[in-house]
Amino acid sequence: MNNLINCVEAILLSSGRPVKISEIRELIRLMDQQAELADIKKAIIDLDKRFTDSALQIVEVASGYRLQIKNEYSRLLLPMWQDNSSKTSKALMETLTIIAYKQPITRGEIESIRGVSVSTQIIRNLTERNWIKVSGQKDVPGRPALYKTTKEFLDDFQLKSIEDLPEITDSKSITDLELNFG
Repeated sequence: MNNLINCVEAILLSSGRPVKISEIRELIRLMDQQAELADIKKAIIDLDKRFTDSALQIVEVASGYRLQIKNEYSRLLLPMWQDNSSKTSKALMETLTIIAYKQPITRGEIESIRGVSVSTQIIRNLTERNWIKVSGQKDVPGRPALYKTTKEFLDDFQLKSIEDLPEITDSKSITDLELNFG
C-alpha cells in the first residue's frame, strides 16, 4: 500500500491538472502494478492524511484530484504569482458570478442584473481563461449567445459541481456575492 501511495503522490505532484482516478489506475498499470479503484481512493485519503501538518493538500474538483498548496499558504504566495496584465477586475468577477448562478444567460440578461453594460473585453477575458463558453443561442429575435461556465471554472474555484456554489440568501443579491479562489 505504501508503494501505491507513493505512486499516487508522484502522479498528482507531476500533473499540471486534476487527474481522474481512472487515469491514475492506467498510469499505475503502465508501471506494471495493479490497483483497484477502491485501493486508489484509499491511497488518496491516506496521502492527504500525510499532508495534515504540511502546506499541501489533495482536493477533489470536477475534473479529478489535484495536489495543491493549502489556502492559508497560497495567499502568502499570491504576490509571487500575480501578473498585472491578468488581474481580475471587480466587473469581471461580478459578471462571472452572474453567469455561474443564472446560466445559461445572455449578455443582455447579465447587463440587466448588473445595471451596466458588459464590455466585450470582459466576455473575451472570461472565455480566454476558459471559465465560460457559448452553450447555444436564445430563441428570441437576434438569437443572442447563451453563456455558461466550464469544467475549468469548477476546477479553478475548487467546486465539484455547480450545485456546490454558496446559496443566495434573502439578505444578499447575486451582485453582492463574490467568487474566490480557494
